[in-house]
Amino acid sequence: MAVSANRLELLQIADAVAREKSIDKFVVLEAMEEAIQKAARSRYGSENEIRAEIDPKTGDIRLYRLLEVVEMVENDATQIPLEEALARNPAAQVGDFLSEALPPLDFGRIAAQTAKQVIVQKVRDAERDRQYEEYKDRIGEIVNGIVKRVEYGNVVVDLGRAEAIMRRDEGLPRETFHNGDRARAYVYDVRREARGPQIFLSRTHPQFMAKLFAQEVPEVYDGVIEIKAVARDPSSRAKIAVISRDSSIDPVGACVGMRGSRVQAVVGELQGEKIDIIEWSPDPATFIVNALAPAEVSKVVLDEDTKRIEVVVPDDQLSLAIGRRGQNVRLASQLTGWDIDILTEAEESTRRQEEFRAKSEMFARDLDVEETIAQLLAAEGFTSIEEVAYVAEDELSGIQGFDEEIAGALQARAREKIDERDARFEVERKEMGVEDAVAALPNMTPSMLVVLGKAGVKTLDDFADLATDELTSPKDGLLKDFDLDDATATEMVMAARAHWFADEEEDDEQTSSDAIA
Repeated sequence: MAVSANRLELLQIADAVAREKSIDKFVVLEAMEEAIQKAARSRYGSENEIRAEIDPKTGDIRLYRLLEVVEMVENDATQIPLEEALARNPAAQVGDFLSEALPPLDFGRIAAQTAKQVIVQKVRDAERDRQYEEYKDRIGEIVNGIVKRVEYGNVVVDLGRAEAIMRRDEGLPRETFHNGDRARAYVYDVRREARGPQIFLSRTHPQFMAKLFAQEVPEVYDGVIEIKAVARDPSSRAKIAVISRDSSIDPVGACVGMRGSRVQAVVGELQGEKIDIIEWSPDPATFIVNALAPAEVSKVVLDEDTKRIEVVVPDDQLSLAIGRRGQNVRLASQLTGWDIDILTEAEESTRRQEEFRAKSEMFARDLDVEETIAQLLAAEGFTSIEEVAYVAEDELSGIQGFDEEIAGALQARAREKIDERDARFEVERKEMGVEDAVAALPNMTPSMLVVLGKAGVKTLDDFADLATDELTSPKDGLLKDFDLDDATATEMVMAARAHWFADEEEDDEQTSSDAIA
């Protein structure tokens, strides 16, 4: 059968649109079918269930109306009685659909315009779906494109098969783009939105630098060298931590390259951003010392619970360790994930002396001993009278200048002092109304009871409602000032909740007894 020119033209249009928009030809044909259906409904009545089919080989358009086979007709436009259906098709059953051919449709101006709008919208939706599906899996990649326009500092980049946007705060400071410029950036997010998929680019993202090194350093691309962390102050300075999985390869040297060729290629792309390449270490102290380079570090003190580290540097290294406007220590903190406090050796010495003096005064006052004995206790690392009271006696008597008699007397005084203090706390907690049941919990001390009472925790249920971190959190835990670990705190909370389960068991037993009766 010969195919008419207008039908051939229909297929050619579908092919051309599919190629131009990089979408499936059948999606375009489906859009055309829907457009014809919409136009036919306006001609034959919107109450009719009309379908259109376009033959993808010949371009023939078939228009028909669907009729549901029913026992009793309620709607003549969409239903047909069983008797009439059997006359048309002897195999027809209730619930089947019969198709009734309709004459070819002559498109008027309004119908044609409506059809065009449907096709354009369908093609646009298909193009958006294609763009989203193509780029949603490219998050984390570097893409290249041409700057299409710049709007209020936001750069719209043509990626060839889609458009992306690089917001003003995702571009490097003092870097300007003009129409037609080539742009290389990192895809950090792809979102579905009402106006179509939005592809977001960045040149300030830390992973942009990591991906640039992967392009410039074959060992990084192959996975022999791993980039563990990146911290950036865009277009100013950055730190990157690397580790080698092959002991024969120096990770820092490989990233720097011969005469700095590899790192300079990355620096050039980032508008002269200075890059410190640091060897990563599983030991936090070593890693942090490396991260503070080029400053030298004398001593570090870690607090793993709060992820805070105190770094002591020589007096002449302080400004180098802190960096211009705090940049060096800030980047080191971002790189390692630790809060870093920097002290000079002089400041650390002054503070240590102050702590020693405060401890000595505390021991002299609380134990009623001479200053020399108090200083000896502080020098040996004792920090509280509890430690003096309950430490093994031979540890005290082993201190130079002490003997068994002095050690015994010190422990007796310490225990007496603790008993007096606990008696005061006991009176105070009772005045606040803290229940005896709370005091009976394991590992609970009188001083803890006073702190809980001041916080409004006075009954067993009050304490049972608390979570472990509400007790031990270094930031705002109720008992953060006590040497209480998470396991002990959990044990205390579960002990407080024990009566809940006992009450439930009693209720179950009572229910069973009632059922038997």
